[in-house]
Amino acid sequence: MYLYDQYDQTMVDARVAEFRDQAQRRLDGKLTEDQFKPLRLMNGLYLQLHAYMLRVAIPYGTLNSRQMHALADIADKYDRGYGHFTTRQNIQYNWIKLEDAADILADLAKVEMHAIQTSGNCIRNISSDHFAGAAADEVVDPRPYAELLRQWSSFHPEFSYLPRKFKIAVIASDSDRAAMRLHDIGIQIVERDGEQGAKFYVGGGMGRTPMVAPCIKEFVPLDQLVTYTEACLRVYNLQGRRDNKYKARIKILVHEMGAEAYAEAVEKVYGKLAEHPLDRVVEELERIRTFFEDPLFEEAASEAIDRTDPDFALWVDRNTVAHKVPGYVSAVISLKPVGGIPGDATSEQMRLMADLAKDYSFDELRVMHTQNIVLPHVRKADLHALWTALDGAGLGSPNLDTVEDIIACPGLDYCSLANARSIPVAQQISQRFAANGKTEALGQLKLKISGCINACGHHHAGHIGILGVDRKGVENYQLLLGGSEAEDVSLAKITGPGFDEAGIVDAVETAADVYLRERQDGERFLDTYRRIGMNPFKEALYG
Repeated sequence: MYLYDQYDQTMVDARVAEFRDQAQRRLDGKLTEDQFKPLRLMNGLYLQLHAYMLRVAIPYGTLNSRQMHALADIADKYDRGYGHFTTRQNIQYNWIKLEDAADILADLAKVEMHAIQTSGNCIRNISSDHFAGAAADEVVDPRPYAELLRQWSSFHPEFSYLPRKFKIAVIASDSDRAAMRLHDIGIQIVERDGEQGAKFYVGGGMGRTPMVAPCIKEFVPLDQLVTYTEACLRVYNLQGRRDNKYKARIKILVHEMGAEAYAEAVEKVYGKLAEHPLDRVVEELERIRTFFEDPLFEEAASEAIDRTDPDFALWVDRNTVAHKVPGYVSAVISLKPVGGIPGDATSEQMRLMADLAKDYSFDELRVMHTQNIVLPHVRKADLHALWTALDGAGLGSPNLDTVEDIIACPGLDYCSLANARSIPVAQQISQRFAANGKTEALGQLKLKISGCINACGHHHAGHIGILGVDRKGVENYQLLLGGSEAEDVSLAKITGPGFDEAGIVDAVETAADVYLRERQDGERFLDTYRRIGMNPFKEALYG
């Protein structure tokens, strides 16, 4: 993984000192809240319902044991002993005091971490495939390119005050494990005629106007990756809607212009930028690549797994993923225990995950956008020892990609923007399916819950999605079906009138039962929905 050089460290340290002064001026009454708001947002600090929330950047979801230990220490010292891993591969702390914020940033800086650009109208944390560098199907490890874009975008003066926030994802396989086409810019590294390049998708996003990004450029040489990305941003920065924040996203611009016209505008800017190439991009990329070389895998590692323990065997089947090196797998640590809060981890659990990463995964962890944690490089011979430790700490749930593997935002329990609670609904659904025994029969079923239209829980992309809304002061939940964030990307559709809290749990089970009744051999929930359409589900839900 990438390690800071002196320039990186100096830059982050300077930012901490700057924010310390800003926070102190706010505490002293020398800055009003309106004056302080853009300053704190640039440093990942939100004012939520009960306290400040700090969002810490984990670039493309990669961190080491030292960093995970630091996150645990922060949870204990400054929060309430836990953190919340997000759908942007970051971590949030929900109970922060303003007087502690600068000290937290200083503690983060000691382990090469920060909270810069995790909020505000800027380029946010660059996301990527959580199996990057381990997946057997990738063209190349996409993380060096994500890191290059991170360095280019950090403190970029032209893109610090965009019309609205901007999200970029980079992948390098046909399997999309990063919801790439639901980003403002989605980049897929591809190979054509023996040459690697980048395929650009622009104009995706969720929120109140969900859209799937169209492809605007089939192939950009990799030495022009930053230049073409900058051209995309420049067009948006100049032409994006600043008169209406609800229409200020690039997806609206691409939709209103049309993908072809937007692509033509980008080409014009790209042509001018290409006349004056960015200095040292290729040189910097080569420097960055050295940090992402493969670890020293054991040659001819054993493929054998003792499956005599049925609980362990089930976890292996559900929570491990094929690796590019024989004898290894990527192991997913579920943060979705039955009745738990999706994405939450206690400080003790963070420390255990850190230690297990050091012992069994070359000191590397990944945060998934599905709010789980990956140990990317685990020997099959070590799996039982790993699972035993996880299971003893409440981290051994064998539920990856099942109905119990729920994505949920913090909702109205914490967020000042939310209209309804997400957490209790997620807890009740996981408990319902654990009790009725249908999880195994349902197979892959991706359930996502958002407490408001901002869609931090990615409800539009769920095979089953739930959106919390306000109905005359009462929490109400809309049910959506048919979404996908993978390579078969699609947007879920609302079934009809919403439900109360108890009703939405029943509605999810009803939709699951329709699938169990109507499915054909080998079909996932999503496949059955696409084949039979919405009507059988609506009839079961509403009569």
